[in-house]
Amino acid sequence: MDPDGDLNPDTDDLPLRANTNHILVKHYVLDLTVHFDSKVISGSIVLFLEPRSGVRTEAGGSQDGFTSRYQEVDALEDDKKELETTTTKVEKMCGDAESIQSSSLWHTTSGGEFTLVLDCCDLDVSKVEEVDVTSVEAMLSRFPEVPSKKSGDVSRKPQAAFIQNLISMPSSQWRQQHQLFSLCSRAPGAQNGSTLQFHRDRWSLQVRKNGVTSPQEFPCALRICYETKPAGGSVRWTKDQDNRVCVYTAGSPINNRALFPCQEPPVAMSTWQATVRAPSECVVLMSGEEQPVPAEDGDTHFLTWNYYVTMPMPASTFTLAVGPPPLQTVINLSLGLSVTDYSGMVDDGISCSHGDYPCRFTERSAWSQRVIPHRVFSPACILQKAQMGVLKLLPQCLAAAHAVLGVHPFPRLDVLIVPAGFSSLGMASPHIIFLSQSVLSDGSPGSEESLSLCGSRICHEISHSWFGLVIGARDWTEEWISEGFATCLEDIIWAQAQQLSLEEKTEQFDLKALLRWRRLSDELQNSKEELQILRPNMEKTGQVSESGSSTVKHALNPEKPFMQVHYLKGYFLLRFLASQVGEQQFIEFFQLFVKKYHGHLILSQLTSDQLVMLLELLLEESELSVASLRALQRTYSLQNQDAEVRHRWCELVVKHAYTQAYRDVEHFLIHDQAMGVYLYGELMVQEDPEQQALARHCLSLVQEEMDQSARRVVEEMVL
Repeated sequence: MDPDGDLNPDTDDLPLRANTNHILVKHYVLDLTVHFDSKVISGSIVLFLEPRSGVRTEAGGSQDGFTSRYQEVDALEDDKKELETTTTKVEKMCGDAESIQSSSLWHTTSGGEFTLVLDCCDLDVSKVEEVDVTSVEAMLSRFPEVPSKKSGDVSRKPQAAFIQNLISMPSSQWRQQHQLFSLCSRAPGAQNGSTLQFHRDRWSLQVRKNGVTSPQEFPCALRICYETKPAGGSVRWTKDQDNRVCVYTAGSPINNRALFPCQEPPVAMSTWQATVRAPSECVVLMSGEEQPVPAEDGDTHFLTWNYYVTMPMPASTFTLAVGPPPLQTVINLSLGLSVTDYSGMVDDGISCSHGDYPCRFTERSAWSQRVIPHRVFSPACILQKAQMGVLKLLPQCLAAAHAVLGVHPFPRLDVLIVPAGFSSLGMASPHIIFLSQSVLSDGSPGSEESLSLCGSRICHEISHSWFGLVIGARDWTEEWISEGFATCLEDIIWAQAQQLSLEEKTEQFDLKALLRWRRLSDELQNSKEELQILRPNMEKTGQVSESGSSTVKHALNPEKPFMQVHYLKGYFLLRFLASQVGEQQFIEFFQLFVKKYHGHLILSQLTSDQLVMLLELLLEESELSVASLRALQRTYSLQNQDAEVRHRWCELVVKHAYTQAYRDVEHFLIHDQAMGVYLYGELMVQEDPEQQALARHCLSLVQEEMDQSARRVVEEMVL
């Protein structure tokens, strides 16, 4: 089955196949082992799923079919004991798998069953099975109101009810919730579920269960046993600057689908937790909220590292890096604030409109934490440069970002100097930043200017915590929302970090703008026009198929990674807006924007009311060129908007005698008679013969069907 037969994976566009409109992954539990000898990461991932319809609303409101009641417990000591007794290796559970990947078998066994589609490529999947969460004693004691198989109910309903209760636990109980997720992830496969049928094509993993015809009936907890491929597009096996083997997730262009089967569309916001086994001489860095303490993995020469996140984010933000730097190259620094008395502080009115999760924007202890705990990791051969550059600048850049944008969205930060083959100057992920060695300088005395590249790049990546991570684009082709904002904020935060005077800041901003203008001009002259568009999806921004799948335009075009359009055009748009309202007002806008939209995915399309306001402001302009009117019409498809927008557009057309759009005026007067009365007056008052003729022509077409009162008013103006 091809869920979206119209998608051509051989083009430059990247398909996102996951059917997120049908079912969503709410939580991932990864159990992985890193094998440097074979350049493979193996293990399993457990997906906790929630159907999109008939279970609960997208906003987390009403639920159909299940009720969620929470009973407080003092501790989970019994749960921990159970966890210790369920330590059977995932590889053993998955080792006797019967791989059902035959295309012929897959296509001939379908009987109208529902298919779960996950984004997946370059993975060897050995088994997919339903997880028997009803066998977890802690679930029975936590949710005693749910019938269990012990009571004789062996249907799917207890499994689904347990999972629905689990994913609906309030944020105040996130530690208990993650403990239960972990316990459930180690449960055996469902005896009555057997091995699920699955099929792999180039871009997806498809899973079915015999007899299941809807998302509501589909298993809510799945275990997928798999291993990565050495040449997989999401994972980079290489050597660091000390010639030591290491591995890190590349992040683009295909994000994490070659690291684990997942739902890649940004709307699939989820949390995750992971156990990663790596050789004992290695350090494992990952997106996670607490600095882990590695533990010995039995009698093996491996250590286990555990990470988790509590903020739902797209799977594409997950990051992993494993390497063997000697201990002296790890720079540990944990800067926090002394205990502060917040009793005299007044709540500044932050009201979160996102789903329920532990949010730092509502924690008073985070309000004045100017510098979050942070660490820097570097190979030994460039350690001094990292110390004199990144380590020196990081605290002041973090403090400057706090001064500009407020609460740090994440509680800690690791910075890793990545191998020389890394294809960008930096990449930001939750809790971790990758930096290229190219931003480093020797940091010798008197070379403060040489730190500019390092400082500005750190500020750019730090700003992604706000724009790109805690606020993301709902459509991946809207890259400018992340990169344009980060480029603009890079200058503001870096100037703050340097404590520049107003004159020095103005000079630095102007020089940066000139350099970027030259770069953008050169790019526009020497690249394909189709790659120069700021919003390549334009009129289709945010649109998806019935299943929820979509494509990322130009994502696989080999020229795309070298383009700066979404950085530079976005930057110049924001710089222009700042010049109109003033820098301080623009910074206040950033702060308000973050308060309102943190935890959300956004698009840059204007709403109808925003378009009405834009057109009304343009109506106040005495002159508008034909080119401006043409661009306005083309950009916003004004003739296809609602009547309020089209009314203002027709007023603009009449005021500036834009003859190319007179057909829009005629259409409005004929089909929107309830709103077009006074537009006749606008046509007549201009004393333009062509416009007056248009008014008389439209009246002649509709006067017989017009309301008598409206007709009388119009005739007085026209005749």
